[in-house]
Amino acid sequence: MKRFNKVMSLVMVSAMAASLFVGCGNADAPADNAAPEANNEAAAPEAAEAENGDAASGTFKIGGIGPTTGSAAVYGLAVQNAAQLAVDEINAAGGINGVSIEFKFEDDECDAEKSVNAYNTLKDWGMQMLMGTVTSGCSVAVAEKTSADNMFQLTPSGSSVDCVKYDNAFRVCFSDPNQGAASAQYIGDNSVASTVAVIYDSSDIYSSGIYEKFVSEAANQPFEIVSAEAFTADNKTDFSVQLQKAKDAGAELVFLPIYYTEASLILSQASTMGYEPIFFGCDGLDGILNVENFDTSLAEGVMLLTPFAADAEDELTQKFVTAYKEKFGDTPNQFAADAYDAIYAIKAAGEKAGITPDMDMSAMCEAMKPAMTEITLDGLTGVGMTWDASGEPNKAPKAVKITDGVYTAM
Repeated sequence: MKRFNKVMSLVMVSAMAASLFVGCGNADAPADNAAPEANNEAAAPEAAEAENGDAASGTFKIGGIGPTTGSAAVYGLAVQNAAQLAVDEINAAGGINGVSIEFKFEDDECDAEKSVNAYNTLKDWGMQMLMGTVTSGCSVAVAEKTSADNMFQLTPSGSSVDCVKYDNAFRVCFSDPNQGAASAQYIGDNSVASTVAVIYDSSDIYSSGIYEKFVSEAANQPFEIVSAEAFTADNKTDFSVQLQKAKDAGAELVFLPIYYTEASLILSQASTMGYEPIFFGCDGLDGILNVENFDTSLAEGVMLLTPFAADAEDELTQKFVTAYKEKFGDTPNQFAADAYDAIYAIKAAGEKAGITPDMDMSAMCEAMKPAMTEITLDGLTGVGMTWDASGEPNKAPKAVKITDGVYTAM
């Protein structure tokens, strides 16, 4: 955390805005839909394969979980696509320790119970490591299962603190508290506004986690929070009350630690009211330019903390963006970048640990845990990335601003 804050101060003075992920679904672990019992003759081969890896085929089996349908599908599809792109590149270059990767992705519709079901499905398939899940609520639920199984888990974008509370779990993105603190520091350090309103989802761990840390850090900054209004999953279409309170309080900036779907409604309704504050968000806003029927001109000037901008000029970013566009016909977002880095981190740690496909999931996990703290990765979301035993990444944050309808690196 000390390194993060130190780097953030330097970055924010010279650039504008910075980076997480996301929380969806019920944070409480639901009842497990257990895989078929070992004493069931028909299920026994599948159970053995899930426990003992994939020695017969000589491949590493990496699973992925996230929403490819539903309101958060922009996130999950980006993760699925970018992870597959990375897997294809790694296999073409010889795999991990000379062994190819099989990758299988399951849709959880941004629902915690369905995410656990997806995890069980992947275990039956023979998954040895999990790259997921995509959203925080789902990731927290599945982390209970990976911990019990001692399976290595690396979430690309699950930012809730509890996503990595067990020693088998790591993340690529920054945690919610880091995003909340960084947002407040940026607004204060750069004198973006003197009066700030917050609109957040009190029913969501991603949103409420960022909000709490933002408020805490705001006490150290030269701006005043003049309005803080919540909504819930049951009431997230009409934001007129929250916006009117922000407007009446004279808020020059509205902080939105929420997801792009709700943010697009807020921007549209603010425009109808004639209210034109600065809007500032975190990585959950990445995707707002792809919302169906949304007037993207309303997002002009929106700032957000995110670790990736597709128009960055470094060679790795441009190579990735070109390959992604060619394969999927779309511009990758920060969730895609997180997933791409996640797969390459698994490769680096796997090679450091000397894993082989005949290892069972627990032995593989025990080898991967210390290896993750020994690797350094130059990725899309950070140069010289390292990981602590706590599961947290160490890297410099990045920032973007929406300019002329595209995310622009600051």
